[in-house]
Amino acid sequence: MPQRIKAPKQVPSFEYELFEGDPDLLRTVVATPTQTAPWIDPSSLKLKHRIGRGPFGDIWLATHHQSGFDFQEYHEVAVKMLHPLKQEHMQKFIDKFEKLFLKCRELPGVCWLHGVSVVNGKISIAMRFYEGSVGDQMAQSKGGKLSLPDILRYGSQLAKGLIQLHSIGLLVLNMKPSNFLISDHDQLVLGDFGIPYLLLGIPLSDSDMALRLGTPNYMAPEQWDPEVRGPLSLETDVWGFGCSVVEMLTGVQPWFGKSSEEIYHSVVVRKEKPHVPSGLPPAVEHVINGCFEYDLRNRPLVSDLLLVFESSQHAIHGDGGWVGLGSRPIKEKSVGNGYTTWYLSKDHLQVGDTVRSRSPLNARRPHTVDVREGTIVGLDGDADKNSFALVKVPGMHNALRVQESTLERVTFGFAAGDWVRLKQETNTHSPVGILHAVQRDGAVSVGFLGLETLWVGKAYQLQMAEPYYVGQFVRLKPNVVTPRFEWPRKSGGTWCSGRISEILPNGCLVVEFPGRFVLGNEPNSFLADPNEVESVSFDTCPGIVEKYHHVEDFHWAVRPLAIAFGLFTAMKLTISMGRGI
Repeated sequence: MPQRIKAPKQVPSFEYELFEGDPDLLRTVVATPTQTAPWIDPSSLKLKHRIGRGPFGDIWLATHHQSGFDFQEYHEVAVKMLHPLKQEHMQKFIDKFEKLFLKCRELPGVCWLHGVSVVNGKISIAMRFYEGSVGDQMAQSKGGKLSLPDILRYGSQLAKGLIQLHSIGLLVLNMKPSNFLISDHDQLVLGDFGIPYLLLGIPLSDSDMALRLGTPNYMAPEQWDPEVRGPLSLETDVWGFGCSVVEMLTGVQPWFGKSSEEIYHSVVVRKEKPHVPSGLPPAVEHVINGCFEYDLRNRPLVSDLLLVFESSQHAIHGDGGWVGLGSRPIKEKSVGNGYTTWYLSKDHLQVGDTVRSRSPLNARRPHTVDVREGTIVGLDGDADKNSFALVKVPGMHNALRVQESTLERVTFGFAAGDWVRLKQETNTHSPVGILHAVQRDGAVSVGFLGLETLWVGKAYQLQMAEPYYVGQFVRLKPNVVTPRFEWPRKSGGTWCSGRISEILPNGCLVVEFPGRFVLGNEPNSFLADPNEVESVSFDTCPGIVEKYHHVEDFHWAVRPLAIAFGLFTAMKLTISMGRGI
């Protein structure tokens, strides 16, 4: 198998004349260029013994022999040997690795990569061997936890490494203390450069999605089934960052002692979050709590984590206590309408931007708004305080002074959070999704049901779609015969109508059916593709019978109450008529 993998071409050695002072005595030198291709000849790797095991494979200590015309080198390396893949999938992984190899080597906060090979029929990634990790330090510490100064220092270094890796388009998706390696200079480097991300789209022999996309104890809700509950994004690693810091603080792994299935039910079904210990500097406690926002859009960016951890280092005493963190106020978790300040801080308004009043998150847009659409002509305030914008609205003589947090930027007719539809539909995923970002140059990123990651394109490829909101009643469209997800039917065989209880960041709808009477563990909550449903309301019901059927959708008790009321009325009428006779 190894010889059938297409190995990248190696750059050959070259000769040059070396001038050493005498032009008549030039010396010919044969040089070997610096390694630019990631491929390693399997014969140059000598495995010693296994030193670890993870969800994607085993880790071996090995020796990497590098040689050229002018040198012989032996390096002690760690080799991550992945679980077996089919040959065509092995080549796909190696092609992905090759595109990112040199970029990763330029990142000081990420482990140094030697290259990739195929050993014993398995993809093997060779990287510099580091003597220890944050996990090792925790195991040697009292109570299994680190001091606050060490946590802030390592957290800052971890955030820097994450920012570097995200800058080349990679996600880690496997954040945990054992993957945070410590260099000889006591600097933290990321030991996993995004193997789960490179494995996206590649079937594994183990069909367990949880194992494929990370270590369950540190996984964000969207990691468990990203095509349905996604998309995976930069903020997915932020959840893993928070879990890792909580473990450093407490010495206890999040969800310790629970199986993968139990963790799934805790995180995804019951929406439970790791417990953040009290007594931390307020800014640190606040940002770590923000890491566990269920909607990934409401989590802080890694740059927010870096800012808080770096600034907090200067406020820590030698005994672990802290002083006030200056005049910078602690942001409240939410500013209303379902948004956190972390969400709002991801887009900074500028003079000249077109804006409108911000719509509530996953809720019906109010009929009356302060600013339907206008242009910013001035800004007042700073990022640390309540900032205001001066907005010129057509038809009004004076500019309005409006709080920035209540405004959203409109670019090419779109704003983040809008429901959008692809003009050119595809069979690979739902054509209806939620806009996550629109840049001033028209670049957009959208969450679509059926895609594991954000769709990236241009604004001209999109059009506005019908919005959905929590509390809205929906039913399957008449032309939908086989829906993407299971959907309940009424006794007569027609589709039930249900009420939206939750909207996921990719537009996937969670629909409950209060009009159904269920017993025991029978499910009454179902998922729905927004492209397959339509809104139901009294206005859309054409006749009195249809309107009554919609009343039944509100609660299963409506029909028996109506029947009982009808029987009672009939009985009263019969008695009344009998007395009259």
